[in-house]
Amino acid sequence: MKIAIFGSCVSRDTCEFLPEAEVVVYVARHSVTSLESPHGTRGIDLSDLTSAFQKRMVTSDLRGNGVERIVKHARDLDLVLIDLVDERRGYWLFPNGSTMTNSLEIESCGAARDARRAGARLVEFGTDEHFSQWRKGFENLIAGLKDAGLWKKTILLDIEWAGALDGAQHPQNDGIARIGRKWRRLKRGLRHAKRVLAKGQGLSEVSRRLISVDPTEAEEFATRAHVANTKYLRYRKQAQALTPAAVSKPSKDVRIDSAHKWGPQPFHYRESDYRSIGSIIRATVSQARADSDSTW
Repeated sequence: MKIAIFGSCVSRDTCEFLPEAEVVVYVARHSVTSLESPHGTRGIDLSDLTSAFQKRMVTSDLRGNGVERIVKHARDLDLVLIDLVDERRGYWLFPNGSTMTNSLEIESCGAARDARRAGARLVEFGTDEHFSQWRKGFENLIAGLKDAGLWKKTILLDIEWAGALDGAQHPQNDGIARIGRKWRRLKRGLRHAKRVLAKGQGLSEVSRRLISVDPTEAEEFATRAHVANTKYLRYRKQAQALTPAAVSKPSKDVRIDSAHKWGPQPFHYRESDYRSIGSIIRATVSQARADSDSTW
């Protein structure tokens, strides 16, 4: 099964657990907003990026040619996977109206700093402005894939961010659970305060330690996932309404893989999660082929 991806590691990692899959083209670090008004490569210094893959992905975003890269392989493709994770960091809006995805690579190589100096401003994910521009870009993505006869072969991977590490329970957000989290943080603060007093430090430092208790890694993941899933909600609903098929999993049904090769993140899941997503993809493709009575 030959696959094209317009998305992120969610789609890419899933394909690793589809033995029959061959990823023909992978469009990453590329918000759909760049399909509407790409900035272009002029004046953007990517020389600090040492990875050829990173340079290729960022250059594709700057040129806004993600759909073109997929369409070029249209005759060979069996499936197009889309996910929305790379929208999470927003985009840079330049004074001339062009845009550039605010990927980690753009920040690490200094291009984000240079964009700010050139008068660009960051349009943050989840804002009304971002959603409006995203919707236009998503319509461009649809139009490009439809023109190439690929839209009916497209599946949206609508996987919520995981709020808990593997082996842990999904965090609850009811009143009792919130009180429990506050109580645990208070106990950590008291332990820190005792250590401060034991070292002979003053009451002001004790008070500071009680007020500002650092969250645990688990708490940070839970908070990030909750915030992201809330922000993504209207994007997901819009994408689901327009996409022929979607594979959906709520946050409570997935977990963060603490041993993931790219490190633990709310969008880096367990092997069992990827296998489950892959099984649903296979079933969706099989059903679509049966319904169309063709090779889909």
